[in-house]
Amino acid sequence: MAYSNRIQQLVLHGIIIFLGLLMLYPILWLISSSLKPANLIFTDLSLWPKEVTLDNYIKGWKGIARVPFLTFMTNSFIISILCVVGNLISCSMAAYAFGRLDFDLKKIWFALMLVTIMLPHHVTIIPQYILFKELNWIDTYYPLTIPKWLATDAFFIFLMVQFIRGLPKELDESATIDGCGKIRIYWRIVLPLAVPALITTGIFTFIWTWDDFFSQLLYLNTAKLYTIPLGLRLFMDSSGESNWGVLFAMSVLSLIPSLVIFFSCQKYFVEGISTSGIKG
Repeated sequence: MAYSNRIQQLVLHGIIIFLGLLMLYPILWLISSSLKPANLIFTDLSLWPKEVTLDNYIKGWKGIARVPFLTFMTNSFIISILCVVGNLISCSMAAYAFGRLDFDLKKIWFALMLVTIMLPHHVTIIPQYILFKELNWIDTYYPLTIPKWLATDAFFIFLMVQFIRGLPKELDESATIDGCGKIRIYWRIVLPLAVPALITTGIFTFIWTWDDFFSQLLYLNTAKLYTIPLGLRLFMDSSGESNWGVLFAMSVLSLIPSLVIFFSCQKYFVEGISTSGIKG
């Protein structure tokens, strides 16, 4: 019996490893292709390159259109960090209000907020663009960052509300007896206990903003303001020859920040997702 159980475990782990490698194959091929000369990228399909070169990374880091790739990466970091901080502050405040405070028409406002989750983003594109154009925000970072400071991401508000509702209300009552007001309860009690939900929100916001292409393409026109997705697009020349090796090399570099943040905060990420889904 013990021998058969061990065989079943080995087979199960073998299948899991195979499926994991199958899902990682595109990433492995991307890394391998970034180390190949341009003439071998689509002729040599093996993961282990016959000829290794770092020219793609060197050329790509120098940038394109007289803009170094470091500029694109810096712009992406600026926008992503501003969006993360904005979402953490505004969404946590809105979630605290819905999860802990009592005010008129609370259920109706909460229902309207949930409706916005089901509203397709494409429906609001034109009105938002007209609004930002009237504010002279086109070709600036304002359309990409200011909305994050106004609690416009209903998904993250709902995520935090579910987490906050699971916190014992006795903590609020004890703090009130000790003389704490609503703001101090939010700052001293709710936020420290909601760290898993905050980290989950931060990870999602960073990755979604870092990988966002459409919004940045819509509002940014100057090459010096471009982020990584728009910078990678410059390596694709529709009228001429595209530099695939450089594109793959810079794509590999663009994956590193997201992977580092995700794996370094994976423990809190899983905890925030699981507890937010259970408590309600």
